[in-house]
This record gives sequence, structure tokens and C-alpha cells, in this order.
Amino acid sequence: MVHTYYSAALRGIEGQIVTVEATAVSAPEYRLEIIGLPDTAVKEAAARVRSAGRDLNLSMKTGKVTVNLAPADIRKEGTIYDLPILLSLLKPEEVRNADFSSSVFVGELSLAGTLRPINGALPMALSAAQNGFKHFFCPTENAAEASAAPGINVYPVHDVREILLHFRGILPIEPLQFCGESILNACFDGAPDFSEVKGQETAKKALEVAAAGMHNVMLIGPPGSGKSMLASRLPHILPPLTYEEAIESSKIYSVAGLSGELNPLLTRRPFRSPHHNISSAALAGGGSHAQPGEISLAHNGVLFLDEFPEFAPKARETIRQPLEEHRVTISRVAGSATFPCSFMLVCAMNPCPCGFYGHPTKACTCSPKSKSAYLNRVSGPVLDRIDIQVEVGALEFDDLHSAVACETSEQIRARVAKAREYALSRFDGIRLRNGAPLTANALMEPQHLEVFCRLEEDAKELIRRAFDKLNLSARGYNRLLKVARTIADFEECEAIGKQHVATAIRMRSLDRKYFGSL
Repeated sequence: MVHTYYSAALRGIEGQIVTVEATAVSAPEYRLEIIGLPDTAVKEAAARVRSAGRDLNLSMKTGKVTVNLAPADIRKEGTIYDLPILLSLLKPEEVRNADFSSSVFVGELSLAGTLRPINGALPMALSAAQNGFKHFFCPTENAAEASAAPGINVYPVHDVREILLHFRGILPIEPLQFCGESILNACFDGAPDFSEVKGQETAKKALEVAAAGMHNVMLIGPPGSGKSMLASRLPHILPPLTYEEAIESSKIYSVAGLSGELNPLLTRRPFRSPHHNISSAALAGGGSHAQPGEISLAHNGVLFLDEFPEFAPKARETIRQPLEEHRVTISRVAGSATFPCSFMLVCAMNPCPCGFYGHPTKACTCSPKSKSAYLNRVSGPVLDRIDIQVEVGALEFDDLHSAVACETSEQIRARVAKAREYALSRFDGIRLRNGAPLTANALMEPQHLEVFCRLEEDAKELIRRAFDKLNLSARGYNRLLKVARTIADFEECEAIGKQHVATAIRMRSLDRKYFGSL
């Protein structure tokens, strides 16, 4: 007789239901065979489940036992199938009158039968709910994140015995209630504030525009001018994560094994700041079994690349395609996985190798050749994808000790939210080619520019001169137009005026400084 249970697998950041079937035939010795394209960790479940069953004094099938993980054409990876495999090996008397047809089981077993945490509980629970299952049993450590899945009861389990007592009606497990939506409203509590940044009003204004339109930014300035400090505060002037965004970002963290950062969901927009020695695989994602990289972990948030020219050339160029497509596909022998990566890129760099080119008091020691070589590490195609380039000058003593109160993040965030609301009123119901909703100016596609970026005549003439003088590419022109659209949104102007275009041009420092001026 075949006994059937249900578990789940991961494909990228999405869950997929797996059917666990077990049957036994008489044989002089016990032997367990697991089929259905299992990897080494799944095959090793045979030893773990047998030991756990003995330690818990459970009656288990004897003879030759075959466990099939279906569908068999999808590779089964990891230890998440330990729990359903053990249940499938129990003799009928252990599970008499229990109905498992509406339940999904996931969890790694210790040799003593206790459950250990796994990766990907949230997307698995979401998949179970979408496929009509009513109950989801998982390790206690994963229950909080899994409870965010709507439409399914999540049961925290410490060991296998608890599940059996639950289905016998002796000691029911109470499902965990999701309580995460309210904590999204408190996402700015204790966050670093823009009021702590002295001076740098031009850079602050540029980041405000970037936050309103989700534009990519390059900060250029000498060491100690506040580039990292400014970048770290950018996520806190962005609007709070919506519930849907929190779910999507939390799925990535769950799959990456970063469940400890979920409470039970991500409550703040991600801010990722990898060191410049990171490999291209760690940045984009990879490994023998595809895992999300830093650009996916920054999804719906900010990716900050400090000392950008110091990143390896391959790593720098890795970000080009994800910046356009907002997703990255990782292909391996074991299969391929696609991860979302819609993020704001913030890069920081010095103006030269020594860092003091243009400094008011410190002399630059770099030769013209070394300065040129340093700047050329930022390739044209990458620079073309950065909407705003702003210089962050050295601070003077009076700036640091000024008694004038600086604007708080809350004040800036209010203006950003208002500009975004004005933009969203235009985009109501509009979707991008990939099916995602159009939510920010930086995401506009060419057909949207013709409709939403109408230029006044004097603005059209100015942008024409900018195109010629700054040697803009078609992509650079489109991005300049999007920034001007965002600047106009702050004033709730339907048409883009000359002053909006002029401000957008001033926010392209590298183009103006090194390729000419208007």
C-alpha cells in the first residue's frame, strides 16, 4: 500500500509542492531507497530518519522500502524532506485515522527526532496556500516567517512526537498567528537620521530626488566628506515597505538563509553594502546550487557600492543587465533560478586615487595619467545607467559646528512621499512589460516617456543642447528626462519646464566636468 504525504521544494524564490510516496515489500533485511532525483543531502535522510524513529520508539516499516519524491524531474535538494520521509515510513498504527491530505510538512531531523530550522519556509508556505493546503508544519524557528503566508495555518513543531499527538487529538498544536503588518508602520524607529549629517545640502537634495524617482546615484568626493553617511540614510527617506514588497523581499532572505533578519518579515527597506573585494558570483548570486546574491538581497531597497572603482572589473560590469531588467538569472548544471533585483544603486568614489583632487586645502599627488586611469575604471555603459552624479565636497569647520538645525529624515520623507503620490496618480493601473506595476519614474519604459514626459519649448531646447554638449547616449537622454520628470513632480507640474531640466543637468557632475559644459 502506498502512503502519501506532502512537502515542498524551492525553485529560485518560489515554492513548489512535492509529493512524498512510500511503499514497502517484504525482504530479509531493512533497506530504504529514496528516488525522485535526490541530491546527497536527501539520500542521507535515510540514516537520519531511521535514527530519529528509533530514538522516539516509533513503529516503522520493515523490509525493502521505497520513497518517491514527485515530480521526479525536479532535483530535490537539502534536508527539508526529512520530516515527511519519516512520516511516510511509519506503520499504519502510528497514524491511524489521521488525515494528512491537507497538510504540508517540512523540516530537518536530528538523530534524536527534534526539528532543525531550514531555508525557504516562507515561500514554501505561500506555495502551500496557493495550492489549496490548509495546514503547514515546520520547525519552531521557521514558524514566525511562515505565518506571514495568508490563508494557511502554520504550526511550530519541536519534534516528531508533537505531530503525532496533534493528529491523534491528544495534544493539539496551536497555529501561530501572524502579527507582522503592524510592525511595518514602526520601520523608522531608531534609524540613522539625515539631521546627523552636517552640511552637504546639494547631496541631500540629490538623494531626495533619487528617493522620489528610484534613481541610481553616484557620490563623488574626498575621504571623510560624508558619502557613506549619506548613503546609509537613504533607505529611511524612502516610503515604508508595502506588505507585498515585504513579502517578496522576505522570501529572498528566507531562501538565502537569513531568516534571523526577519521579524517575521523585513520591516525596513534593505540596505546592502558589500566590500569591494566581493566576487561577481557573490554580487549577482551563484554557487553550485543557485543562491541569491547581494543585488537580490537589495531588492526593494538600496545597494551601496563604496569605493566603486576598487571593485573588480567583472563585478562592476555584473550590475549592468540587472539595472535594466530588474532580475537576474543564474544558470548551473543543477538547474537555473531567477531572482528579482529591483534596487536603487548608490555608488561612492574618490575624485582620484589619492582622493584629494579639487580639495580646497590638501594637494592632489596623482599624475594626470593615474587620475585618468582611475576614472576610466567606471565604464561608459555603467555610468550611462547612473541617473544622478553629484559631488560631495570637503566640509569646513563652520559646517561641522553650525548651530543651524538640519532637516530630519521625516521631513525629507514627507516631501518624497508627496512627489511619489503625484507620480503614482499618473501610473494608476499601468504595468511594465514583465507584468510588474509601474511605481516610480526610473522604471518608465520608452513608450511611457512619450506620454508622461512632455517638455515645454524652452525645456526642449535646453535638453537638446545638453544632448550635444554632454555627448549623451539615447539611454543617457532617457535617464536625464526621467530625473527632470521627478524634479517636476515635487512642484506637481504636468509638463517639464526649463528649470527642471537645468536642475537635472546639474545632477550629472561627471558629464559636465569631464565632457564639457553648457
